[in-house]
Amino acid sequence: MTEYSCESEEEPSGGRRSESLKAFRSAGRGFWSDVPNSQWDDWRWQMRNRITSREQLEKLMPMLTPEEYAGSVLANTKLALGITPYFFNLIDPTDELCPIRWQVIPRIEETTTAPWEMSDPCGEDSHSPVPGLVHRYPDRVLFLVTDRCASYCRYCTRSRLVSNAAGYDFQPDFDRQIDYIRNTPTVRDVLLSGGDPLLLSDDKLESLLSRLRAIPHVEFLRIGTRIPIFLPQRITPALCDMLRRYHPLFVSIHSNHPRELTTEVREALGRLADAGIPLGNQSVLLNHVNDDPEVMKAHLHKLLLCRVKPYYLYQCDLIAGSAHLRSSVRRGLKIMSQLRGHTTGYAVPQYVIDAPGGGGKIPVNPEYVLSHNNDRVVIRNFEGKVFEYPEAADGTPMVSRPGAVCDSQLF
Repeated sequence: MTEYSCESEEEPSGGRRSESLKAFRSAGRGFWSDVPNSQWDDWRWQMRNRITSREQLEKLMPMLTPEEYAGSVLANTKLALGITPYFFNLIDPTDELCPIRWQVIPRIEETTTAPWEMSDPCGEDSHSPVPGLVHRYPDRVLFLVTDRCASYCRYCTRSRLVSNAAGYDFQPDFDRQIDYIRNTPTVRDVLLSGGDPLLLSDDKLESLLSRLRAIPHVEFLRIGTRIPIFLPQRITPALCDMLRRYHPLFVSIHSNHPRELTTEVREALGRLADAGIPLGNQSVLLNHVNDDPEVMKAHLHKLLLCRVKPYYLYQCDLIAGSAHLRSSVRRGLKIMSQLRGHTTGYAVPQYVIDAPGGGGKIPVNPEYVLSHNNDRVVIRNFEGKVFEYPEAADGTPMVSRPGAVCDSQLF
């Protein structure tokens, strides 16, 4: 089992505390303790003061490992280094295994590419009818609006495009993208992503939403964002008031570890929820971060406290240079088997692999159906107990031993 340095779950008295609002803590100011509230709470100030170079990183965190130092020197040749002051303060500079640290600080391992890794593991470019639009599923499209993010995840599936460090030169053409959707009646679902759509100004984002909402066959809109996690200051009341005008509108956030769910994040997500926006979370299974059943469970429970439904747990894509962060499918299945039945169903995400090369998301589950014969389905529960469910091949109701436990009690 991977060792994690997580914030203590114990009260000062030594007793283990329940998962409650006490679990949320402010990110604090750290090196920016002298910055006035008017600046710290301004998302544009946060963006202007991001850590973007090895020199800045080394000044703020002198104890860089050799792997981190070498990675930060080369970072901007593959995927830019970028960390908001807010999110940087979640890093434990004394802990080399800090789960926040592994997500955003470059490492030299990023320069090693295995033969099976790809620059476009999800095959998005091959399913792009016009620049900036991916149409892989029959009734939905991915609408890329920008190549910029508030902070850059080192396992980013779109590292070929995001930040333009690799020279992809992403140039969205909103008119062509919207025209394609308007002229394709099968499209009923549009997901705005990037980069991060919430880095657009309120006016520019509203312009896109209003144009898409005006297309009769577009039934609902989605926004994929990590802004509430990296930059909760961006989730302003004005932004939420604007978004509520475009229902049905869904927001999918991206959080991987319970330490990311601070008081600031909880309040930002609360503003979105109060605007009537359904919230779901998409996590990536990551080595050194969340590939541990207890860490994962703590994270999922905190998401529910933030009024966010855990939606997907992604197997890390085969993006070039990500092997040091990819946990195994075997590990993911073990985690899923320790969630189902051991916590509320609302907390259990769907574990998926985005099939390499563009095959789309494929659900991956522990084996619960053991066999399916002409007269019965043999199933097991979360305890490993095996049961029979009678079912005739032609669907005729049967009289059998419904719910009877098989001779073999444990799977």
